[in-house]
Amino acid sequence: MPAEKGSAFLLKVGNGATPVVYATVAGLRTTQLSINGELVAITSKDSGGWRDLLSGAGVRSVSVSGAGVFTGSAAETRIKGSALSGALDDYRLSFESGDTMTGKFLVTRLDYAGDFNGERSYTLSLESSGAVVSA
Repeated sequence: MPAEKGSAFLLKVGNGATPVVYATVAGLRTTQLSINGELVAITSKDSGGWRDLLSGAGVRSVSVSGAGVFTGSAAETRIKGSALSGALDDYRLSFESGDTMTGKFLVTRLDYAGDFNGERSYTLSLESSGAVVSA
């Protein structure tokens, strides 16, 4: 697999319509994705002193974080609305290769900052709810 540009790793938020239309959160400078899996240990006396894990068990989740410059876009406004209401929303991560990850996410953190002689910036954190589909 060839190397990919970080600038092509995009976070997109749905518009709430059916079918969902996604808008890129264009102000982001960094985007990070973590795929998490909870392990279920089934170690017993038959394990020979080694830990055994149960395949397919446990809770899986996806965490997304990002930081960027506030642009006042419709996508940023939608994220702020979801953060204030605590509502789940549709999100899509897209990669330069054309691969995507799509699912429902909750905004668990949204921070704004601004220096008196600089731009307004923000950071956000999202946590998945339900299955995240990779295509």
